[in-house]
Amino acid sequence: MQRLKLFVPLALFALLGVFLWRGLSLDPTALPSARVGTPVPAFTLQQLGSDAELTEQTLTGEPLLLNVWATWCYSCRVEHPYLLELAANGVKIVGLNYKDEADKAIRWLDDLGDPYAFTIEDPAGKLGLDLGVYGAPETYVINAQGVVVHRHVGVVDDAVWRNDLAPFFSPEEPQNP
Repeated sequence: MQRLKLFVPLALFALLGVFLWRGLSLDPTALPSARVGTPVPAFTLQQLGSDAELTEQTLTGEPLLLNVWATWCYSCRVEHPYLLELAANGVKIVGLNYKDEADKAIRWLDDLGDPYAFTIEDPAGKLGLDLGVYGAPETYVINAQGVVVHRHVGVVDDAVWRNDLAPFFSPEEPQNP
């Protein structure tokens, strides 16, 4: 019996190893979203660099990408050139400047280019919280009716666009989940 007690730490270590190995195989961008299939939450926020008030109604009428970004987010800087390319190719992108300072955000867009049709200023992160944002960057596909149909966590690049986001903008693909 005394010898069996010697194997308990080894068994616990093996069990811990199995859990850690399983964790390494998970996709960190596959975070669940309770928002998919529901309308964009109600909000009234200002447009970045303007006194204009925006509401959830400004996100209806045509399919669009809602891109959550901030100047403090390094990954946002990485994905920015690709967003400029998408916008130049006719994809409507709306920015959600998340927990940021307006003057820094305006300067950032002036320096790097502005891919957004307009940018919603969310300094307190209330809309981000209502959307279920974990952090920047995150991108939501919003259909013409203002319903969230897809969520992508992380940088948008060519592979993400082709595999995850572009199908929602094809005429033959359904706009609802």
